[in-house]
Amino acid sequence: MRGEVDHGRRRVLAGLAVATTFSILSPFARSAGVEYPFTLGVASGDPLPDGFVIWTRLAPLFNAADGRGGLSRSVPVRWRVASDAAMTRVVRQGEVMASERWAHSVHVEVAGLEPGRPYWYQFEGLGAQSPVGQSRTAPALHAMTSARLGFVSCSHWERGYFSAYRHLAQEQPDLVFFLGDYIYDSSYAADSGKIIRPHGSGNAVSLSDYRNRYALYKTDPDLQALHAAAPSVVTWDDHEVQNDYANRWSQDPKIPVGQFLQQRAAAYQAYYEHMPLRASSLPKGADMRIYRRLDYGQLARFHVLDGRQYRSEQPCILANGSHQGHIADNLCHDLRDPGRTMLGWQQEAWLDQGFAQSKAQWNIIAQDLLVAPLTQRDLTNHKPGRWTDGWDGYMANRSRMLASIERHRVQNPVFWGGDIHSFWVTDLHADASNPDSPVVATEFVGTSVTSDGPPFEAFSKILPLNPHVKFFDSRQRGYVSVEVEAQKMLTHFRVITDPRDPAATVSTLKSFVNESGRPGAVL
Repeated sequence: MRGEVDHGRRRVLAGLAVATTFSILSPFARSAGVEYPFTLGVASGDPLPDGFVIWTRLAPLFNAADGRGGLSRSVPVRWRVASDAAMTRVVRQGEVMASERWAHSVHVEVAGLEPGRPYWYQFEGLGAQSPVGQSRTAPALHAMTSARLGFVSCSHWERGYFSAYRHLAQEQPDLVFFLGDYIYDSSYAADSGKIIRPHGSGNAVSLSDYRNRYALYKTDPDLQALHAAAPSVVTWDDHEVQNDYANRWSQDPKIPVGQFLQQRAAAYQAYYEHMPLRASSLPKGADMRIYRRLDYGQLARFHVLDGRQYRSEQPCILANGSHQGHIADNLCHDLRDPGRTMLGWQQEAWLDQGFAQSKAQWNIIAQDLLVAPLTQRDLTNHKPGRWTDGWDGYMANRSRMLASIERHRVQNPVFWGGDIHSFWVTDLHADASNPDSPVVATEFVGTSVTSDGPPFEAFSKILPLNPHVKFFDSRQRGYVSVEVEAQKMLTHFRVITDPRDPAATVSTLKSFVNESGRPGAVL
């Protein structure tokens, strides 16, 4: 069966460029009097044993100034799912209306399929056909299988090309995780010298801004290839809204809460419109639930977290509203305040329940940040300090989370993260202040797809202060590829040659193995 599946994957990947070209040149689109509407490609996500979400958005003019993609009326869209890449054996089909309300995006929750196998899907609307995408149902709940996974984060359009996405697609993963900063709300100044390809507009603030920013990113052929090759699971970090925002607070203390929540509502709506999410994530004003659990047979349970929407404000803020560059002295009381939370109390309780109920062999916590504590040096006074925008700013929440893992004897907990534009492997100890306390979980953090990494030399100098850090490198861009079996997990740090080169090649920087029942990664 695996051989059949692999052959099918190779066929769809090899044919993706041809299928896309054929669709773009389709005479049916021209005869309908509009440009080709499927400019943003297709995607699928959040697989269950009997189905998954399939997504597209009709946008013949993807960068229309009003953010509506060149359409002004509801459009009927037909969809079909087949058991073969040629789309000859259709097993499910239907029609939905793509409305102005959601920017003519389409979210179909396909059900009634067989578990643990590939399917192919396609949309048709305005006289044109979309590219064919490949998805995959999750294994049956009782099945113990294997999986090929990948995770990515931090893809700034202006800093380079998305070659990392192309290479991950070529690995033919079963499931891909996007762990934040899928877009960047902010733009570099034209004279910054950092722009490889421009956004073409300034910072995103309004609904039309965010829609057009997502649409721009979605035109990237490598991003389209990855989404068309495998289902995805998405969560966000800060740049989907604004750099370093926290809950209802803007990073700019001069922006009132009410005004910022309007911006957050616009950003969340655009996020939903461009992601393969279920109706359970439909935004309600400035609120949108994206934390959720996904089971992959008995092999793995994925606990997908939201580290932005519910958090307490960053700690140790000065009277003038400044965050001191997000580095706080270790004496700051807020860092350890048990009344503060990164996840919000409801999400914390939900995560604890998920740990308690999990019977999976591996428990993977997919979220946006570096979880491990990290003693740093304040660049102004050189005193030891903590990065307050991450988990170090919410130490009590981290302690509660790790204590929950210990209390429920969670099997093989592994944390994944992004945000920091660098590779990390860390041991997470029961007592973060005591390196001799038991190792509770292993953590892997992936580097950015394109965004600049933190200074390698400066961070290397603080590693002796952090003996739980087993590996660090910030010099290269790329992604993380993971092979999971019942008794072991292999994690590969992949790096591309140059984000400025659209034809960049890939290699493996380091690989690590986790053995079932033994927390901690080994080279």
